[in-house]
Amino acid sequence: MRSLWTLPVAVLPSALAAATGEFNVLALNVAGLPAIFNSNEVPGDKATNSEQIGAKFAQYGYDVIHVQEDFNYHAHIYKTDNHAYRTATSGGAGIGSGLNTLSNFPWVDFQRVKWATCSDASGADCLTPKGFTAMRVRMDDGFYVDFYNLHADAGSETDDVDARSANLQELADYISIHSVGNAVLVFGDTNARYTSAGENIRVFETQEKMANPWVQLVLDGVEPTQGTDPRICENPTTNKTCETVDKIFYRGSRAVDVDAIYWNYQDSLFLSSNGTILSDHNPVTANFTWSRSTTLRQSDMFGGPHGTWFNDLPSVPETSSGRNKPARISLRGAERLDSVGLVLTSGTTYFHGGTGGDVVELSLADDEYWTQATLCRGKHQDHTRNFYLKATTSAGSIVSTGTTTDDCQDFTAAEGWQIVGFYGQAGDEMDQLGFIYAPL
Repeated sequence: MRSLWTLPVAVLPSALAAATGEFNVLALNVAGLPAIFNSNEVPGDKATNSEQIGAKFAQYGYDVIHVQEDFNYHAHIYKTDNHAYRTATSGGAGIGSGLNTLSNFPWVDFQRVKWATCSDASGADCLTPKGFTAMRVRMDDGFYVDFYNLHADAGSETDDVDARSANLQELADYISIHSVGNAVLVFGDTNARYTSAGENIRVFETQEKMANPWVQLVLDGVEPTQGTDPRICENPTTNKTCETVDKIFYRGSRAVDVDAIYWNYQDSLFLSSNGTILSDHNPVTANFTWSRSTTLRQSDMFGGPHGTWFNDLPSVPETSSGRNKPARISLRGAERLDSVGLVLTSGTTYFHGGTGGDVVELSLADDEYWTQATLCRGKHQDHTRNFYLKATTSAGSIVSTGTTTDDCQDFTAAEGWQIVGFYGQAGDEMDQLGFIYAPL
């Protein structure tokens, strides 16, 4: 299921955008199955425990929190939490996925995806639509991170392990398509351990070039060996080297470096007023720093979250010195913006969108750069999309297509920078669009 809205955000000029920053995350399986089905051997009333969990979310103020098994006590968690942005429940046990996110940052897209594979060999995983959620969180002007929350198949029978490995592979493949070129964080209940035989937990590192801050910071980069004895954690625990199934993976992008600086089990912070545990899972946290690249940056996106994701960032030439300078801007449009295109002096070409409308082009002189853009958006067939694009160069030349609306946004490259590529979502027309900047 996909949200049909784009959160409006204030766009700062690129020169005023923060160059660095920090944020933290938390993953917690909140044990929200009805007590009649699963007591989780957690003392106390589940409704009361859930309200205490929500109160602790508010008290500690983690920037992005992913919860799993958030089923029948969802309202109790939200009752005492105060995060500005929170996903709506998808339903109780047997109906919803139990996956929700509480955030200090807004997002521009949200989807729930049910696993294609499940197993009931050790339980009842197929009785509820377990899977993963995806959202593109706006951390700062032009800085988005794709956040994924997951709850993989449980159990230790062969069919369970096979289903779980299929789940993790499914998510990694989804990231390959939908997060190409983006910074990514994956965290939640993987139900997998590095030590367990047959597990596919390493797929995020091997396929998606992500890092696990527990391995990176606590284990000095050395993963536990598959097939060895599990490093079982007590709950609560103060042993950082033990391994739970709740994990965090991350990567940055060519536009923004992201680095983990802290990782911990937060057990001592999530105890009841009586000193007992609130969930049968250990809360896991990590802190990150981020810094913008000095060679490539991105604008905010504008439009609506529909169509297929694209991103020119991975293929923009490494250096400027004229190699990644646009030689020709090519647009298509009529009533709306159908496609955008660039031909760089290096020979690299970018074209995104459909084939409708009329083609308008502008060739740039050797000392001329694309420095400004204006986008206007509107509604068509109940989808928000871009209706208009005007490109303005350093020489004052203009090329435009589509029709203007009363909802427009200007994009201006910082002094000494230029537009060299695109990212966003498109189908037959240009749904959502952002710009990639590089030095002149």
